Amino acid sequence: MAVSDGVVKKIILSYTYVAIWIFLSFTVIVYNKYILDRKMYNWPYPISLTMIHMAFCSSLAYLLVRVFKLVEPVSMSRDLYLRSVVPIGLLYSLSLWFSNSAYIFLSVSFIQMLKALMPVAVYSIGVLFKKESFKSEIMANMVSISLGVAVAAYGEAKFDVWGVTLQLMAVAFEATRLVLIQILLNSKGISLNPITSLYYIAPCCFVFLSIPWLIMEYPSLRDTSSFHLDFLTFGTNSTCAFALNLAVFLLVGKTSALTMNVAGVVKDWLLIAFSWSVIKDTVTPLNLIGYGLAFLGVAYYNHSKLQALKASEAQRKSQQADEEAGRLLEEREGERKNESHN
Repeated sequence: MAVSDGVVKKIILSYTYVAIWIFLSFTVIVYNKYILDRKMYNWPYPISLTMIHMAFCSSLAYLLVRVFKLVEPVSMSRDLYLRSVVPIGLLYSLSLWFSNSAYIFLSVSFIQMLKALMPVAVYSIGVLFKKESFKSEIMANMVSISLGVAVAAYGEAKFDVWGVTLQLMAVAFEATRLVLIQILLNSKGISLNPITSLYYIAPCCFVFLSIPWLIMEYPSLRDTSSFHLDFLTFGTNSTCAFALNLAVFLLVGKTSALTMNVAGVVKDWLLIAFSWSVIKDTVTPLNLIGYGLAFLGVAYYNHSKLQALKASEAQRKSQQADEEAGRLLEEREGERKNESHN
């Protein structure tokens, strides 16, 4: 009974983490939409909102890493920081800026549908940077995802060209960032968790975003009364953004990659339902058919990725077992030789 109790506790705990992650991810998206949308809170300053998040998150990450020492920092030289972290920070700031800007022009449901293109972008950029090998069956899968998103876009009631352009650029920058993390950090044996990522990357993003902010948003904020921050709204919004990173930090290692993918799918469908029922966004049948097609493509891609991971893991284990057996044989041979000498 003790064993099964432990297993049950583990399952309950991992599902609790997943539920918290879905809730926070959902909350951050809807909250950002609420703040930026002209028909809701009406504060259409995406760069400012992203900078508030970055300032808040980097301050808290600094406290966790340097003051309370709850998270171990990564040993990193200035040269490595400038050559690896700074380019990733630039891409992250552009990705956040454009994705937050898209909320002003597009519905939450349609943005989620466009985000289904992420595996397509990651795979294409991976092939471009020679991190992924080109396989025609994977490419066919990517084409099916793209077709699904195209159908969803064709069926979109409030299609906005500028909004779609912003969201697609955000996806492209985010995909490039994910590939560069593999090339610039992981290949050098450096792995950043969500908290150390914020500690190193958030200040960098803040600096990059301050340049377009001074040109594009500061003059407008200065001339209107929008410069006075509503601490309750922005404080709770930033806390949710940081809590989301903390939830990812707790979730990674506690559950599998598959659980994260399934949780992501559940969150996307919940957001589409919420967008339609509560925000009263128009979701057309063509939207759902297109997103359904893209969703099936993404699910198949995740499944094949997972199978490949399992296969490589099994191969690694069998190699280890072979090496171990070889070592034991050598030891036995050595012992026999010693015995015969004696």
